[in-house]
Amino acid sequence: MTDFTMKTDADGVATITWDTVGKSMNVMNQQGFMDLDALIDQALADDAVKGVIITSGKEGSFAGGMDLNIIAKMKESAGDNPAQGLMEGLMASHAILRKIERAGMDPKTNKGGKPIACAMQGTGLGIGFEIPLSCHRIFVADNPKAKIGLPEIMVGIFPGMGGTTRLVRKMGAMAASPYLLEGKLLDPNKAKSAGLVDEVVPADELLSAAKAWVLSEPKIVKPWDEKGYKMPGGEPYHPAGFMTYVGASAMINGKTQGVYPAAKALLSAAYEGAMVPFDTAIKIEARWFTNVLLNPSSEAMIRSLFINKEALEKGANRPDVADQTVKKVGVLGAGMMGAGISLVSALAGIKVVLIDRDQDAADKGKSYTTAYMDKGISRKKATEEKKEKVLSLINATTDLNALKDCDLIVEAVFEDVGVKAEMTKKVEAIIGDDAIFATNTSTLPITELAKASVRPDQFIGIHFFSPVDKMLLVEIIRGKETGDVAVAKSLDFVRQIRKTPIVVNDERFFYANRCILPYVNEGVRMLQEGVAPALIENAAKLVGMPLGPLQLTDETSIDLGVKIAKATKAAMGDAYDDSADELIFWMADEGRLGRKSNAGFYDYNEKGRREGLWSGLGERYKQADEQPELIEVQHRLLFSQVLEAVRALEEGVLMDIREGDVGAILGWGFAPWSGGPFSWLDILGAPYAADRCDQMAEKFGPRFACPTLLREMADKGQSFYGRFGTGVDSKAA
Repeated sequence: MTDFTMKTDADGVATITWDTVGKSMNVMNQQGFMDLDALIDQALADDAVKGVIITSGKEGSFAGGMDLNIIAKMKESAGDNPAQGLMEGLMASHAILRKIERAGMDPKTNKGGKPIACAMQGTGLGIGFEIPLSCHRIFVADNPKAKIGLPEIMVGIFPGMGGTTRLVRKMGAMAASPYLLEGKLLDPNKAKSAGLVDEVVPADELLSAAKAWVLSEPKIVKPWDEKGYKMPGGEPYHPAGFMTYVGASAMINGKTQGVYPAAKALLSAAYEGAMVPFDTAIKIEARWFTNVLLNPSSEAMIRSLFINKEALEKGANRPDVADQTVKKVGVLGAGMMGAGISLVSALAGIKVVLIDRDQDAADKGKSYTTAYMDKGISRKKATEEKKEKVLSLINATTDLNALKDCDLIVEAVFEDVGVKAEMTKKVEAIIGDDAIFATNTSTLPITELAKASVRPDQFIGIHFFSPVDKMLLVEIIRGKETGDVAVAKSLDFVRQIRKTPIVVNDERFFYANRCILPYVNEGVRMLQEGVAPALIENAAKLVGMPLGPLQLTDETSIDLGVKIAKATKAAMGDAYDDSADELIFWMADEGRLGRKSNAGFYDYNEKGRREGLWSGLGERYKQADEQPELIEVQHRLLFSQVLEAVRALEEGVLMDIREGDVGAILGWGFAPWSGGPFSWLDILGAPYAADRCDQMAEKFGPRFACPTLLREMADKGQSFYGRFGTGVDSKAA
């Protein structure tokens, strides 16, 4: 079967329908391009065809874009000379869209040609909007849930099928920048107001409106194909255009710190393309897109942020047990975490029982949802009816008996073994025999907490990240006796609340905190050694970390760091490395607890705004006269994290490197451009990474010692994704 079919009616209008076989939404592949090309040729050659409508066979959508699985493999399938192979393949695809755009017109006079309209039933993303941009008129059904735009920048590439060139010429660089550089998506009416599409019509009038336009003998020459065309906002050498590109360059570097190749390539394609004729601009766009596809960063981002993330969300590591959809969840503790868990559960349509010791505290937890919905209403993203519906799902109470018919309990009380054990016993005496009990904890071992349970096979850890409504990751921790049903229940719950799950085995700090704590500690150690705090912080940001280690400590609170250090030392004894504790303990004693006290590694004004690094750091720890190279500071910060990730894999805490990469990016923002810890090590190459470990271990200590697994892979010339990338054989043993 073919994804594209064509029918010509009695009035001479040919309708090409895109209906990808076996998919709920259209996605483009190589065969699809060839099928579309053949049908366009057929329509243009047929004298009985007066015009063409390109539409979708999917209800409510036009197309979700290019199949990113194919994009991820384009480099390896491009032959012995991948740059040439990619460029030729891209230009062949560009030729198809240019054929639609020119539609048989005389190249010299622009006369002739057949009008081609695009009738979009709804959502059109990526190539699903680049095809409409090549048409002469874009009609969209009035579907408020639809999203239209070019989100490629979000997964490490940019609109490379003419989207960049056409949108800049259609709107001007300044107006196009939110849709190209930020991947901003709009509903149909806003898309029309912005100038992205031409007409929004009722869904049942979509094809008739497009047909009427096709038969109206419209003018179909694009502005950029006419003599005297002037780019909106000015070309790069025009005073106004010059300022636009200068500003865009500064904005991109400010936001990306220069570590995301796609953003720079996009701006280069737009800037260079704006100075030449359209067909040359398309070649420039294709050249820069080839450059991006050949960059290992883009390949790693596509793999982690789309392919692997989607696989995990669809249950790649879910045990093979019956559906465990959650009908009613009991949330114990109405503090910040409990309130956030209640909110996301109610938004997903799940009934919630929110428990706290007194009614005022429970009501306060529910009020978090009220405030969230009010904010949505003020931004016109929610309605009063939606607010009432969501709030009606939350029963805020002190009565534990209200938990009787809950099939999942999420305990989010104070981070204390005794307090959690008491709550576990009380609740298990009330809930049904099949209910799963999940504890939300970031550091306490699940197997230890499960000792308070009379059914440890139904006891599991669910680590939410704060704030719950904003953070995308949920870390599910399997205790030594946790059963498959508990894991499946947790995964199904995370899917319901539209988060991304990873499943890890129980060990101190699990996976996320195990990796992030060494990052913070390494920053503190460097400061104690006399490395300038500004160098530490900026080195982190310049390598793609969202926050420097000192700022991150301020945000999470310094007294929490002290508490974790004391608990870890008590548990580990002489094996504990306390070399980073002196500074943290001293600051806590000074009352500088971070942002919450308006004093930490940074100074803050009365409104809590960060003003700059605290001068007292330099007084306590004198800066060395000779500062280290930037790359050394960056490697200390990154290797401190990735080596823990490798050790977690070695020890069986982490069972799938896909979860390691996705979890690192979504959980604590590990350099997204790298694709995650394991992807970054693959970019470096195991031999180089092992050698770098040896150098740093000799200079800075055994914490940088090369893990056995990494050494073995270096000796064999292996990569992590070459050895473990499918998730089928992701155990290091």
